[in-house]
Amino acid sequence: MSDVVAALLLALAAENAELREELASAQDMLVETAIDAGNMHALVKAMRTERDAWQEEAEQLRAQAMRRA
Repeated sequence: MSDVVAALLLALAAENAELREELASAQDMLVETAIDAGNMHALVKAMRTERDAWQEEAEQLRAQAMRRA
C-alpha cells in the first residue's frame, strides 16, 4: 500500500470517527428533545383538564345564580 493510499485511509477513518461523534451528539439531543416534548405534552394535557374543570365549575355556578335570580 502506498503512502498516499495509507494517508487517504487514515484521513477517511478520522473523518468517519468525527462524523460518528457528531451523529451520537445529534441523537442525544434528539432524545432530550423528545423527552422534553413528552413532558410538555403531559403538562398541556393537565392544563387543559384543569381548564375544563374550571369551565364546568363556572357553568354550574352560573346556572345556580340564574336559578336564584
